[in-house]
Amino acid sequence: MSGGIARRGETCGALIGGIMAICQIVGRESIEDTEQYGRAMVPAADMYLRFKEEVGHTICAEIHKILYGRTFKLYDNEDRQAFLAAGGHEPKGCPGVCDKAAKIAANIILDLKSGDSG
Repeated sequence: MSGGIARRGETCGALIGGIMAICQIVGRESIEDTEQYGRAMVPAADMYLRFKEEVGHTICAEIHKILYGRTFKLYDNEDRQAFLAAGGHEPKGCPGVCDKAAKIAANIILDLKSGDSG
């Protein structure tokens, strides 16, 4: 998921990972279980909205603009090197976004486990 799905600048992998973690707790076990699917949408949507509010966007390329003032084509080696030089893997860069996503997902999961619906 790195770099917005295979370095293409699409949906942030940290957001996708957070939703995947949440759905390990509340996701359906069979495709036919549409009731559980509906229930799982609530915390998944909460993850999406909290992430967007805290990070500023859900699309990798747009997050790059927020963090670095420009977007990068991470599939291009030269642009990927520019991303790294701009601090792409520094704590305030994408790892910071991953940190935020993990904390949001963890809090949602803890709320689910404690029975708090939000």
